[in-house]
Amino acid sequence: MNDNRLIIFDTTLRDGEQSPGASMNLTEKLEIAHALAELGVDIIEAGFPIASPGDFEAVQLVAREVTGPTICGLARCNPADIHRAWEALKDAAKPRIHVFLATSAIHREFKLKMAKEEIVRRAVEGVKLARECCENVEFSPEDAARTELEFLAEVVEKAIEAGASTINVPDTVGYAVPEQYAGAIRYLKQNVRGIGKIVLSVHCHNDLGLAVANSLAAVKEGGRQIECTINGIGERAGNCALEEIVMAIKTRSDFYGLELGINTKRLLPTSRLVSRVTGIHVQRNKAIVGQNAFAHEAGIHQDGMLKHANTYEIMRPEDVGVLRTDLVLGKHSGRHALSQRIRDLGYHLDVQQLQKVFEDFKVLADRKKTIYDADVEALAESVLHTGPAVWTLEAVTCSGGSATVPCAAVALWHKEGVIKKDAGTGDGPIDAVFKTIEKITNVYVKLRQFSIVSVTEDEDAQGEAQIEAEFNGRILRGRAVSTDIIEASALAYLQVINRALLREQLKMNPQTEEVSVT
Repeated sequence: MNDNRLIIFDTTLRDGEQSPGASMNLTEKLEIAHALAELGVDIIEAGFPIASPGDFEAVQLVAREVTGPTICGLARCNPADIHRAWEALKDAAKPRIHVFLATSAIHREFKLKMAKEEIVRRAVEGVKLARECCENVEFSPEDAARTELEFLAEVVEKAIEAGASTINVPDTVGYAVPEQYAGAIRYLKQNVRGIGKIVLSVHCHNDLGLAVANSLAAVKEGGRQIECTINGIGERAGNCALEEIVMAIKTRSDFYGLELGINTKRLLPTSRLVSRVTGIHVQRNKAIVGQNAFAHEAGIHQDGMLKHANTYEIMRPEDVGVLRTDLVLGKHSGRHALSQRIRDLGYHLDVQQLQKVFEDFKVLADRKKTIYDADVEALAESVLHTGPAVWTLEAVTCSGGSATVPCAAVALWHKEGVIKKDAGTGDGPIDAVFKTIEKITNVYVKLRQFSIVSVTEDEDAQGEAQIEAEFNGRILRGRAVSTDIIEASALAYLQVINRALLREQLKMNPQTEEVSVT
């Protein structure tokens, strides 16, 4: 093991998906997994296979189709979880089983109702069983940051003896502060036999805004694997942000002296992909990948930047994938130029998807003078994340104003070859469109959030409509882009309707009971 090599363990697809409202479908998970592989992460925690049939299928698909990183699946320390995880992972070129069991006093007393001896026994049995399936086994004592240090050391030592090759020390509830967390790592290094033979990992939550600081403090004490997520998404306030950790280690190589395998130029494209898939927007002043991360408005700063960039920038924008200029495409651009730019932006489209994007691109080029990178991204996103359609928009028109009743007329095409038309009124033209769509489809949802934002600049910019609605207790999302915001709104709402119908047709299995994870 190279002690100067920092391992990046990405858990966007597992812990990141536990962000409220951030659930991803199979296609989206695979797309993100490919992006993570291109980014150069060492390990992808693809999911929690026993949590649901969908989670199992996602881990299995990633294990079969994504090459490069180690593919990891999470399991509690019990036979059913571990066997299910291995079944999902067995086709991976480099599989890892990650087993966990809570160790803190509050979890022992109120959640597990187990004595210390039982905790140790279960942890050892879990690690041993996982080793029978897979050589690469990680063990996490859940809520380690609130566990008594002597007992934590005992559990860790027994897990190493049982065959764990990585020991993770999670701050599950984001309670630790840097000095305390670094002290726990130092204590384990000094008091656990055999700890020099394994990789010591850290997994920090951001409840106090200290996930990155705690992780970096642990690195100084010998932690050599950091568990993190793109954009820091995750349970409650989120996880340690991958992009911040990576650029802190890279920018301050003079202080940390560690090597990374990350292609930092893929940070921004990957961040944008995860943001669009999950619907969780990155705040403007977010470090590394926020819109303002490399923006300068103050006159003094601008003057300094013109004289020497390092006066006010400690990183080069291009090193994290920030493009100083937008790619300009027009209606005379060819398929090759478009497909190359789509690849450069981090998308993996098959031949049919690429053809659909090219057709939509030509239509857009007739509407807009200039097509920017964000336009191309929006076209790719609309193709990637549009599910099976029962209803397709044929035409929509509406009218409104202060002295008239807003009304809309909508024509929809059903997959069985029937076109249905109707009209209706509403509180405004878009509300009238939505109500008319519901009347035609006979599907009614509760609108929770609706927004329209400009995808790019200029007067002919595309508008992106984003919708969040509730249907039978589940949250469904729709998004669409068009230079006509009424059309974009109708397409996004119809996407929600189609997803509601798909859920009814599939008669999805109820979710399994929730479990606490690191």
